[in-house]
Amino acid sequence: MNELFNKPYEAKEFEEAIYKQWEESGYFNPDNLPERKDDKGPFTIIMPPPNANGHLHAGHALFITLEDIITRYKRMRGYKALWIPGADHAGFETQVVYEKKLEKEGRSRFKMDPQELFDEIMAFTLENKQYMEQEVKRMGASCDWSRERFTLDADIMKKVQGTFAKMYEDGLVYRGLRTVNWCTKHQTSLSDVETESVEKMDKLYYIKYGPFVVATVRPETIFGDVAVAVNPNDDRYKQYIGSVIEVENPNGKLILKVIGDDSVDIEFGTGALKVTPAHDNNDFALAQKHGLEHIITIDQFGKLNEKAGKYAGMKIAEAREKVVADLEVMGLIEKIEDYKHQVPTCYKCSTTIEPRLLPQWFVKMSSQGGSASGGQSLAEMAAKAVDDGRIEFIPDNYRKIFLYWMNNTIDWNISRQIVWGIPIPAKLCNECDFAAPDLEDEISACPKCGGEVRKDADTFDTWFSSGQWPLLTLDFPDGKDFKTYYPTDVMETGHDLIFKWIPRMVIFGLYLANEVPFKTVYMHGLVNDAKGKKMSKSKGNVINPIDLIDKFGTDALRMGLIIGNTPGNDTALDENKIKGYRNFANKIWQATRFVLMNSEGVDFTKTPTLTDRDKEVLEELRVVKEQTTKELDNFLIHLAAENLYHYFWHTFADKIIEENKGRLKGEDEVDKYAAQYVLNEILRTSIKMLHPLMPFITEEIYGNLPGNDGKILMVEEW
Repeated sequence: MNELFNKPYEAKEFEEAIYKQWEESGYFNPDNLPERKDDKGPFTIIMPPPNANGHLHAGHALFITLEDIITRYKRMRGYKALWIPGADHAGFETQVVYEKKLEKEGRSRFKMDPQELFDEIMAFTLENKQYMEQEVKRMGASCDWSRERFTLDADIMKKVQGTFAKMYEDGLVYRGLRTVNWCTKHQTSLSDVETESVEKMDKLYYIKYGPFVVATVRPETIFGDVAVAVNPNDDRYKQYIGSVIEVENPNGKLILKVIGDDSVDIEFGTGALKVTPAHDNNDFALAQKHGLEHIITIDQFGKLNEKAGKYAGMKIAEAREKVVADLEVMGLIEKIEDYKHQVPTCYKCSTTIEPRLLPQWFVKMSSQGGSASGGQSLAEMAAKAVDDGRIEFIPDNYRKIFLYWMNNTIDWNISRQIVWGIPIPAKLCNECDFAAPDLEDEISACPKCGGEVRKDADTFDTWFSSGQWPLLTLDFPDGKDFKTYYPTDVMETGHDLIFKWIPRMVIFGLYLANEVPFKTVYMHGLVNDAKGKKMSKSKGNVINPIDLIDKFGTDALRMGLIIGNTPGNDTALDENKIKGYRNFANKIWQATRFVLMNSEGVDFTKTPTLTDRDKEVLEELRVVKEQTTKELDNFLIHLAAENLYHYFWHTFADKIIEENKGRLKGEDEVDKYAAQYVLNEILRTSIKMLHPLMPFITEEIYGNLPGNDGKILMVEEW
């Protein structure tokens, strides 16, 4: 027997060499896979590209594990399995990470040359990208590194910019003056999916407004008010609709229109609302509908401007306090109540979002904005693809979430006021409202007014590029990979991306390639700490997956991540659980040692004379294999892992091996051979079934089984 098995299994002694063996075999690349009679054709997964701004976290470890299991299983089943790795420049997120670094160094991005800042972030990102890729490999990822892509590769940037120009020509991209979500800390606009609603307790101020009393949480914006809105069905106020009223405030008087609109909630406050179009998204929509003007009273830093008179220069919180105090002196505050409500905040720094009126680039999403194909809007196309069953969601409840999002979408702001990202290739005119894509830098003067033009300094929202990722990684539109592997088979990603990433990919796939980008969406949940709490550096409960690998081995971590982890639900990562699966790895090792020790030199080509019990356990093995195959075919990975764990440990090791110990020591050579045959058959089959889940230990064992010299389990038949 190989002396290798005479000592306990230590993962760190094997894993690096095994991964090197896999890489050198070339089998991560489906073009190099051995020919098989049961060739089932291509199978493709595009890796959600990890942010290239730091090390892997537990969520990365989970998705890599799940996608590698799926890929390895399909490869063994006879598919030309392609799993494409990548790295995401992650726009705003990476710039936020780098800004924290600058703060520690006493520097600010606002005092840096944009190109200098971009170059520094690029160097930082490329360095971290190397760490990230090595950690992906340590997870056992059998992805094709020869096809790896980065979202800032030159050809990818060019194609992303080309999509922008095409959408502009098709009337699906426009530049408009609209209220956007503005982060006063990071000085950039954010899309709706990049804000988080936080429940806050504020004060609701009831202010006397001419003949009305209006309820508002933002009295500091009264200097930008242009109207009072009421519901036309509200009998209290019908007579005022269409009139003009005079309203007192600490800076003098406002002349306001009274408008009627069905969107006004009769039950909220007094049923009368002050309308501030430049500083409230709903008010902006009212202004567009009723032809109202916009008065900007708050600047980009969250300070009141000269339109606020004596309050100019004050930050919002200070101004609110002073305005309320002055209104009270004037006798214009009727009452103040506590008010609990949802407040949008920046998802990275938790700063309260300030709606800001800005010219930005938008993608038309709904039918009100424009149509993409056959009279359908982008959102309608995506919804129809799901309604038609062209995309399946696991679990299925995410289908409803997707459809709700598509049926209630708003135009998508794709402009970001940051340097780290793909530049928007456009020219803007300072003297008129001209704005148009300029891919070749040919527009030197405004074709509309002849005035001076400037380059747009903004970059794309990161989801604009990553939304095209399945197309970009497969070299759309003319590449061989695109023709072979598109549409892909599975998109496996976190359930939080049902709003951010999944819809964008579906939209771009349908718009650019006239085909869905994937057939199945598998959603996993968050990985929390052992107590089920969300991991965060501030709580000190972040678990580093590489630390767990160093302690317990990759296979143990992978099993700990998937057993008990149902699709779409959050999971708790407990170090004791990982330790338990390290013990399981040792159990596999010890069982292998026993079987090999008791069958050394045996020729298994002879037909055994099996007992009824032998036939029974082999039938049980067949059922386990059939069940495991069915579970993996249906993405029930957690069940496959749990059932194989119990079968190997509690059925094979605890029962079947124990039952056969006497036969192995017996004098009856025919019966002894039958026992040896059965144990070897179960061991080999179990090692194959466990391979997608625990690739390292199974690869090492398989290569040391009799007759397997030089064979690589990764490409053996399932």
